[in-house]
Amino acid sequence: MFRSLRSPDVLITTLAAAGILLVTMGARQSMGLFVSPLNSATGLGIATISLAMAVAQFAWGAIQPVAGAVADRHGAGPVLVGALVLLALGSAITPFMDSGLGLVVTIGLMSAMGSGAASFSVLIGAAAQRMPAEARGTASGVINAGGSFGQFLFAPILQKLIQTVGWMGAMWGMALMTLAALPLIRRLTRPVEKPVHHAETDHGVMRAIRDAMKDRSYLLLHLGFFTCGFHIAFLVTHLPGEVALCGLPPTVASWSLAIIGLANIFGSLYAGSCVGRYRSKYVLAAMYGSRALLVGWYLMMPSSEWTFYLFAAGLGFTWLATVPPTAAIVGKLFGVRYLGTLFGLTLLSHQIGGFLGAWLGGLAVVEFGDFSWMWYADMALAALAAVINLPIREAPVERRLAAA
Repeated sequence: MFRSLRSPDVLITTLAAAGILLVTMGARQSMGLFVSPLNSATGLGIATISLAMAVAQFAWGAIQPVAGAVADRHGAGPVLVGALVLLALGSAITPFMDSGLGLVVTIGLMSAMGSGAASFSVLIGAAAQRMPAEARGTASGVINAGGSFGQFLFAPILQKLIQTVGWMGAMWGMALMTLAALPLIRRLTRPVEKPVHHAETDHGVMRAIRDAMKDRSYLLLHLGFFTCGFHIAFLVTHLPGEVALCGLPPTVASWSLAIIGLANIFGSLYAGSCVGRYRSKYVLAAMYGSRALLVGWYLMMPSSEWTFYLFAAGLGFTWLATVPPTAAIVGKLFGVRYLGTLFGLTLLSHQIGGFLGAWLGGLAVVEFGDFSWMWYADMALAALAAVINLPIREAPVERRLAAA
């Protein structure tokens, strides 16, 4: 499974990227722990704090193609340094904010843009440019697993800090943990002993974007990733509400989220290995199809703790494991020269879907009193995503044009 990572240069590059993603995703996915303490300390209200969190969802996705483009043009090192410093600064000054606007600036923009600029698009793009094609799939799976492990690791650490030193101390602790990842950037961007040369025509980033947006397979990939974002944001935002509606204790929701993060570590590693053995579009179709089946299974089962735990384990296996095959298809279509930019645009589609999943879930429960229609919509969109990935053609665009 990890045979392609045996080269020391490839292994160090992969582990450095995974370590950086562990920190940025761990910090991002744990922000929900601060909602209640922030509300108690500032009295701003859940709605105001939730607005800052919603802005963060969109800002995290919007910065991805921008950061990817800058990294593709000027190198990943300066982008990652600036991103980690911005994330740390946003965390460090949040305790001094006493207004909704202040939280939008620190949590919604600074922290979100910092974590986003040091996330999938830049890290996977930088790693892919430094290793042979046969290693990219497995490497992206390991990098993605690093983010999942960050989600699993940061939540209990930050929760313990909140309980012992207060939410302000926990924020400052998170800032220090972010800065501790800075040395990994040098490992990721250091010169390799045997540079990998990629025979790809460079027409500039804007030409790459224009060509990509005209490509049917790339657009289909965006649609599938949009539904992935819808699905994930709906669940991570409203799973505690669903648990409460079922009359179960809040611990069921927290354990379910933990199980999702743990299962995704294994799912990400498996997805990365599958990229090297099967067509990525079939891997994605299987993942999205399994989600539709799991949602259908959940709706038919009794509302019990074990139903939620099994549901979480099944969903967690594919949670963000869609990232390695999605990035692999972008790399196959257009090469890795502008992978950070083009994959960043797919992540923006993911977060637009995420914004709608979180927002419409709230509207649904207010209008109908439960999430039934959202579950049906989620199941339908997952099935649609499975179908629309099948027509994707994974041959490089230039090769397809030459053949035509």
